Amino acid sequence: MKAVVPAPTFLHFTVAAQAIRRFTHTHISTNAPPDVRTANHLIIMHAKRGHLHLAHQWFAQMPHKNIFSWTILISAYSQHGKLDQCFGLFSQMLSHHRPNDFAYSSLLSVCDYWHGVQVHGLALKTSFDAWIYVANALMAMYWNNSCNAGVEAWRVFEAMDFRNLVTYNSMIAGLSMHKQGDKAMDLFIGMRRNGIEFDHTTLLTLVSSLCGSNEGSNKIVGLMCCLQLHSFGIKTGLALDIGVVTALIRGYSILVGVIDACHKLFLETSSMDRDVVLWNEIMMASAEREPEQTLVLFKRMLGEDLFPDCYIFSVVLKACSNLVAERNASALHCQVITAGFLNVLELGNALIHAYARCGSIDNAEQVFFEMSLRDIVSWNSVLKAYAVHGKAEAALDFFKQMDVAPDGTTFVALLSSCSHAGMVKEGTKIFDTMYEKYGITPQLDHYACMVDILGRAGHLSEAENIIKKMPMQPDHVIWSALLAACRKHGETKLANLASSKLKELDPENSLGYVLISNIYCSANSFDEADSVRMKMNRAGVRKEPGLSWIEIRHRMHEFASGGAQHPQIKAIRANMEKLLGQLKKMGYVPETSSVLFDVEEEHKEEQLYHHSEKLALVSI
Repeated sequence: MKAVVPAPTFLHFTVAAQAIRRFTHTHISTNAPPDVRTANHLIIMHAKRGHLHLAHQWFAQMPHKNIFSWTILISAYSQHGKLDQCFGLFSQMLSHHRPNDFAYSSLLSVCDYWHGVQVHGLALKTSFDAWIYVANALMAMYWNNSCNAGVEAWRVFEAMDFRNLVTYNSMIAGLSMHKQGDKAMDLFIGMRRNGIEFDHTTLLTLVSSLCGSNEGSNKIVGLMCCLQLHSFGIKTGLALDIGVVTALIRGYSILVGVIDACHKLFLETSSMDRDVVLWNEIMMASAEREPEQTLVLFKRMLGEDLFPDCYIFSVVLKACSNLVAERNASALHCQVITAGFLNVLELGNALIHAYARCGSIDNAEQVFFEMSLRDIVSWNSVLKAYAVHGKAEAALDFFKQMDVAPDGTTFVALLSSCSHAGMVKEGTKIFDTMYEKYGITPQLDHYACMVDILGRAGHLSEAENIIKKMPMQPDHVIWSALLAACRKHGETKLANLASSKLKELDPENSLGYVLISNIYCSANSFDEADSVRMKMNRAGVRKEPGLSWIEIRHRMHEFASGGAQHPQIKAIRANMEKLLGQLKKMGYVPETSSVLFDVEEEHKEEQLYHHSEKLALVSI
């Protein structure tokens, strides 16, 4: 389709072109400088093409310059983020002309806070501070640069005699940027009361501002506001805008967590209108909760001849890591190479993480050593892989090779490695050198690792002392680590303390009840175990069933404890019985002491056999 140029604009371009042609002919003949009008057109022409040096050359040759000459060159430099040139031109202009509102707004668009305050002061002196273009630019400048942006931007906003849609959109965007979604909604309500219509920018900015309200009652309020904005969008037709749809998908994903609502919104859009930003958002919505759906969407996007960017690849890699399927990660790795993104640092880190989650340490190492650029995340990703897969010696050797300064995450990975390998001496030494050698103050996760290291090794009193000496209050992770250690070593007294603390911090978590109950069962204290179970029931706390996944012949199988829902459960249980018979002949006896005490021994064994991980392994 050919672009249609409005008659006045076309006439303007024609007149400008004629003026430039006349000047060119005259300039060749006489070398005469251009008149003001022609020179301004030449400056505009070169500025639009990005030739700022040529625009400035014509500006410098002008014997006479009007306010428009100065303004268009300042505007040209501002569009390219050239603060020094803008400020220099503006300062020179003050000797010849009184700046207009366009000069102020162009300069403010590139100002940092220090320069912006100076321009604001001059605008106050020249009574331009309340002009709508200047005031809008002042608000944007404060929101972008000031640590006290809200107060200063509100001061400008309230001093304005007239406000338009841009004014409100600037304020809403600033409030959204500073995580003040509730105030943004209040401003939107005031905007509606003043009779100012909103546009798609207003809606998508407001929805984005609500995404920070993802805790407790704020999350409920945020969801209600998101639903209202969606309703406004439907009534005005703005809900069809791709940017608004993208914002709504992100809002519902964060505030509700229901992927079906996001998919419904996505399917209502035309395939011709979908851009990579929309695809990125819908894939991100499902990457955590429904990773297999992310892969389906990715294939669909490729089928619509859209080229994925590095952000989409990182989201799909996250889905691969959540699926724990190496085949998918390898296939995506090939596509990353084909797309020319192999040297993108973030994608290299995502590939390391995906391979590590899938248990492919060799591939994770290969990606790391082939990366042209590495940062602390790259090193930490490999260290985490070693930690998760019990390669403590490899982790310690790898740490010695680091050519970047370690951070807190580095030491979490190292301490976790020592914990899984039972390396108490090495773990204690690493913990001590964190601050002494690297100046890193241990945080809660580091203390949790130390409690786990000491607890697993049976040093329960030392683990308790670590908790007592902590400079901050221990969290539920620390008490969980201590409680698990008490269960392993049959320490009832300390377990009671850990269990009570755990229930205080996280009353809806079943771990504190279940572990202490199992400890009592192991000690044959069945009355106490029964009492704990009764308290758990009265508190309304339920133990979530264990889930395990395994991929067999490119198909993912899910098992819950008991496995009754699996279509091949009879065959799987039959195989389980055969394997257990062979194990018993070899002398292995099941540990049933911590299983519910009020059932027969043979039923205790049966419950152990129905563990989700055992069922998944037998199904291979």
